[in-house]
Amino acid sequence: MSVLTVKNLCKTYPKFKLDNVSFELEKGKIYGFIGRNGAGKTTTLKSLLNFVHPDSGEIRFFDKPFEQNELEIKQKIGFVSGAANYYINKKLHVVTDVTKRFYDNWDDEVYYRYCEMFALDADKTPSQLSAGMKVKYSLALAMSHHAELLILDEPTSGLDPVSRDDLLDVFLDLVKNEGVTLLFSTHITTDLDRCADEIIYIKNGHIIAQSTLDSYIESYRLMRFIDVSYTPIGALGVRRERNGFTALIPTSATSGREMEYDKVNLEDIMLHIEKED
Repeated sequence: MSVLTVKNLCKTYPKFKLDNVSFELEKGKIYGFIGRNGAGKTTTLKSLLNFVHPDSGEIRFFDKPFEQNELEIKQKIGFVSGAANYYINKKLHVVTDVTKRFYDNWDDEVYYRYCEMFALDADKTPSQLSAGMKVKYSLALAMSHHAELLILDEPTSGLDPVSRDDLLDVFLDLVKNEGVTLLFSTHITTDLDRCADEIIYIKNGHIIAQSTLDSYIESYRLMRFIDVSYTPIGALGVRRERNGFTALIPTSATSGREMEYDKVNLEDIMLHIEKED
């Protein structure tokens, strides 16, 4: 089942263009949305829910056009963008009481479970929370109305490694046990190595890849060499290291070459592709 379909999404700013962005999400998967700062991740995510008004394109949630079904669709979606900066001087329980009124399926039991899990103090205000705790509070709100799709912009930003790992456990449980679909942008590629089913890669406002994580990683190899003047033909970006250089090579181009290649991870791929001319 298609949970989200995006076709030819465009948004033009004076110095940036989101150019015909297209991708599709299936039910019950975790999608990592990757790309460097300024590539268009946040603009894309906010355009999905009309927080940023796209110039053109088609957006369908649960096989329904968003524009004609906005209120119904938003009942099924949890969205987190950055930290909780609204009502910064109101206590959390007050902010929660206001937020829950917008959702027909709000579940206090689920909310309090996440508050306990995240060690949230309802008598504190957002201004009294650390950056990491603000993220946790935003996530508790987003996950407490039985959303079928979570759209998260840097959800693990500001969290310590243990808290990040615990949150990824939550994501995996939501997908496995409740069939929730997750789309989240992140710069922490090790989080995706652990939990993502697929990745969507955006560069300079263009989607350059959508693939299962495993097949995407298997489609590249790393070659190491000493002299940059001997950069291999077909290299996709060259990166300097302490003892020489590395180049990203499509796995298809390594066949028949009597050379040694290293396997890559998602970070390796990003670091090299972003250096490609």
